[in-house]
Amino acid sequence: MKKEEVRARILEIGIVPVVRASSSSGARFAAEAVRKGGIPIVEITMTVPGALGMISDLVRDMQDVLVGAGTVLDAEMARRCMDAGAQFLVSPGFDRETVELAARENIVIMAGALTPTEVITAWKAGSDFVKVFPCAQVGGASYIKALKGPLPQVPLVPTGGVNLDTAASFILAGAAALGVGGELIRKEAVHARQPEVIEDLARKFLSAVSNAREQMP
Repeated sequence: MKKEEVRARILEIGIVPVVRASSSSGARFAAEAVRKGGIPIVEITMTVPGALGMISDLVRDMQDVLVGAGTVLDAEMARRCMDAGAQFLVSPGFDRETVELAARENIVIMAGALTPTEVITAWKAGSDFVKVFPCAQVGGASYIKALKGPLPQVPLVPTGGVNLDTAASFILAGAAALGVGGELIRKEAVHARQPEVIEDLARKFLSAVSNAREQMP
């Protein structure tokens, strides 16, 4: 899938499920569950055991799903993720070399930022989206709205504190998409192998995003 198509898919779906699991089997289970729930995107964090192998396996086995790499901290790690087949990269903070590498390789990257200066820096460096993290701790949806005032052109993806109660408010505040971790991929559901829990939550998050977008002018 081309970079423009990856970017468009993320914007269309509006949710990036963040998979943090204690095992590769748990990560695969979570990826399959969100897919069945209607979200064809998954971010496998580098904290998952065997993350690179998991990315390769998912890219091979789930060709209808965008498979990204999360918690990418530097350019070396980014290169390994791309070699494994990752279709987009996500970092918790801003690393210029990583963003520039992604730009050269024509792969979507979502660099992390928090302050207005960091958001502008990440955007100017070539980040396709800017992940605002940790968002809840600095005001949640109201903070996204405040950032969008002077920075309407920057696609912001709040992560941290996004749940079913706040998802709509983040979209209405101007978020391009939402990064959702434990509120979607519940640890207890992964541990007990209860896919229906995650599938149901996926559908509810999709509905929340869709309904909020319909309310926007």
